[in-house]
Parts: sequence; C-alpha cells; structure tokens
Amino acid sequence: MEFKHIPVLFNESIEALDIKPDGLYADCTAGGGGHSNAILDRLSANGRLVAIDRDPEAIETLTKRFKGRENVSIVNDNFFNIKSILSQFTDEGADGILADLGVSSHQLDDAARGFSFHADAPLDMRMSMQGMSAADAVNSLSQRELQDIIYRYGEDKFAPRIAAGIVRARAEKPIETTLELAEIVKSSIPAAARREGGHPARRTFQALRIYVNGELDGLDRAIGDMFDSLKVGGRLAIITFHSLEDRAVKQTFASLCEGCICPPEFPVCVCGRKSRGRLPQKAAAPSKAELEENPRSRSARLRVIEKIR
Repeated sequence: MEFKHIPVLFNESIEALDIKPDGLYADCTAGGGGHSNAILDRLSANGRLVAIDRDPEAIETLTKRFKGRENVSIVNDNFFNIKSILSQFTDEGADGILADLGVSSHQLDDAARGFSFHADAPLDMRMSMQGMSAADAVNSLSQRELQDIIYRYGEDKFAPRIAAGIVRARAEKPIETTLELAEIVKSSIPAAARREGGHPARRTFQALRIYVNGELDGLDRAIGDMFDSLKVGGRLAIITFHSLEDRAVKQTFASLCEGCICPPEFPVCVCGRKSRGRLPQKAAAPSKAELEENPRSRSARLRVIEKIR
C-alpha cells in the first residue's frame, strides 16, 4: 500500500517556519513527504532539508519521492534523537524544525498496521514496526498497568472496567486482532456510554498506541532538544492532535519564553533569567474549509516558537 498522508494545517505550518532559501530545515515526522516537499520547493540549491521518520514504509516512500533531489537527506530515526541527527549536518543549528505528532493517514488506513478499530487486522500499532506491539501489551501487562495506561493516555473514565474486561477475555484466549479488542472494550462499558462520543474503543486504541510507541515518554525533553537545535532566529513548529501532547508543547514553550522570576518588589533582577524564545503567533486550529475536506484534522493545533537567544 502506497504511503499517503494528508498534511494538516499545511499552509499555516509552512508559513510559520519563515523559510530562508539557503537555510537548513528538519521535518521530524516526514511521513509521505507533503510538508517536506513544500519546504524543499522554497529552498535553493544551497539549502538543505533533513527528512526524518521512524516508519520504514515512510522512508521507502520518501526515498522514491525525492530521488534525484540533492539537497534532501532522509533519515530513518526517531525525532527524539534530533540532536544527534542534526549533528551529522551542522554545528551551527537549524533554521527551522517541523514536527507533526499525529498518526499518518497511511498508518490509519492500512488495516494491516493495526491502528484502526474499523477493520480487522493483527493488533500491532508500532510506528517503527519494531519492539512491543499492542497485542503484546494487552496480553502481558497486569490489569493495574492496563488501567493506568487507558486512564492516563486515553483519559477514559471507564479504564477500570475496560482493563478488567481485557484480562477476563485474555484468560480464555490471547487477544490478537483489532476487532477483538474493540468488541471487548465495547462490551466492558455501560450501554448508555456506547452511544456517546464516537466509537467506544477510540480512547483505548489511542492509549495503547501512545504507550506502544512511547509518544509521550520524554516528549518534554524532545521539545527542548528541538529548540536547542535551532539557530538564534530559527523557528520550531509543532502540530499536536490530542490534549496530552498539546499540554506538553504549550507548557514547554511557556517555560522557554519565561524571563525574570524575581519577586515584583525586588528593585533589580537577581535571578539572571532571560527569555530564550518568543511566540510569533497564537496557536492555530484548522479552518472550516480544512475540517470539511479532512475531518481527521479537527483536534489539530499548531504552536510555534522562535529562538531569540
């Protein structure tokens, strides 16, 4: 299946980077190359794009799409390693970094990847296609661990019921497919709740995906590393898709923009703390037109920070 992804907040994110033709830019989650291609189109022969993705299928697509374009480097890695990745290309830092933290359309639409509760497939969910799968998690973790994961990453108030339902089901046979898990979740919650807020398994699938891929493990540090990897004047643009991600980005950006923390009654600053960044714009949400064209964009938010020292 061809790797396809509909870029979210496409124009807004590209404009936010304020691209310099001879600059160095990194697309941390390049996917099918939509954002990457737009960045490349704005670069001269002296500019460079580092296109990063942890998904081997994305790397294969990017390699084919950008064959013959000499000013792009394609890296199969997790953007959490941004400092070591960019150290291969510069000692001075990047002019701009973009990270789209959402699951790609390809990963959702390719049933075989096991991200979706709409089609039956092996329960996988691994972005890198390596390591622990969602099936491994639901069949090996304790009831308490599953409850904590579903509550923390899915923010589902029925987490205790769902975790108990999973443990009961796996006692009879291993849980192996997406529809098996979706049915277990559905049968574990009250009938009234099944009719509210979309598919009853949505939050559990989100929670397992976040856990299996370590999406929030060290995200604060990764955001800081991306910011540290910028030149002064460089910009970091991050697109999030759920409140946990957005909260981490918002709070880290706020900390980077915070200046003096001395009590207001002090006549002069003694803490020596100075703002390292500024917010060039407010958080952006999808337009009505984008929502109509791509309903999956409804929860997306774009936040941007510029490094000032």
